[in-house]
Amino acid sequence: MERGLAPRAIVALDPAAKRLLDMLAATGGTIDIASVSPPQLRESFRRLARSVDIKGVPIGKVVDSEWPGPAGALPYRAYYPRRSDARGAAKLAALVFFHGGSGIFGEIDTHDGLCRTRAAESGYAVISIGYRYAPEHKFPAAVEDTYAATLWVEAQAAALGIDARRLAVGGDSAGGGLAAVVCQTALARGGPRLALQLLFCPVMDMAAETASRIAFAEGYFLNQATIDWMLQQYCPPGTDPKDPRLSPLRAADLAGLPPAHIHTAEYDPLRDEGEAYAQRLRHAGVAARYTCHAGLIHHFYAMAGAIPAARVALKTAGAAMKEALTGT
Repeated sequence: MERGLAPRAIVALDPAAKRLLDMLAATGGTIDIASVSPPQLRESFRRLARSVDIKGVPIGKVVDSEWPGPAGALPYRAYYPRRSDARGAAKLAALVFFHGGSGIFGEIDTHDGLCRTRAAESGYAVISIGYRYAPEHKFPAAVEDTYAATLWVEAQAAALGIDARRLAVGGDSAGGGLAAVVCQTALARGGPRLALQLLFCPVMDMAAETASRIAFAEGYFLNQATIDWMLQQYCPPGTDPKDPRLSPLRAADLAGLPPAHIHTAEYDPLRDEGEAYAQRLRHAGVAARYTCHAGLIHHFYAMAGAIPAARVALKTAGAAMKEALTGT
């Protein structure tokens, strides 16, 4: 299929997603990636989040603080659900969450509604982690930070009020890829022991030329030009895009990894590599629950303020997370 043909099928999109794409196109919300700097892109993404992220999600408590990153202190935000049952004093299972944004933009605030929803729907804590950005801090800085953050959360479980035996990692887009790398690194280095990996539209193969990358190369929010630009900004010259720390789908052996819940979107260029990761996990004997959300686009999960179907998807994913971590 030639690039540029796929947008003719846009009528099959979720109606709210289509309206959002039309609005972005009409108001100049789509970005010529070659014409902006990383700081400009970060601010543009903040504005988008303020307009489309879900707001007013009931939550028990939110704590902002810092964790000691490998190169200096970095922020985190801990979300705790409301607790009205008799087990209110019990330690919570927790999700260590890494936000998306190509490793270059995005931040704790741009994913606030998503993390609040995760905590509210699952009934467990969510620890949203800040990590170093490229191009100021190129690969593998984010990989080092996210693994170190997971070790820190495990070590600080008592202080954080969470159960280190029921610790999951997750993320969206580039953050989803980082979460998968954390799982692979933890297995290789003997810890921490992780109960679940929760991946939303993850970046799994930076050398991919899949059918979905070709079909949805432009016109569906995330485009191939952005993916190519991301790789240039994120990596030092000469970096092999097949490195499993960039492309966790290409890891030699996936046996022994934690169970996975993987969510993709039908109209996302990253769709096929997410599905391929689920298939490889299953072939390696790892339980993997895979869901492709019909009619939706990349980043839908953080657009629940504008796309009602995203709210339903997040509710379902939260219930599945609760089921997976209960009694682990």
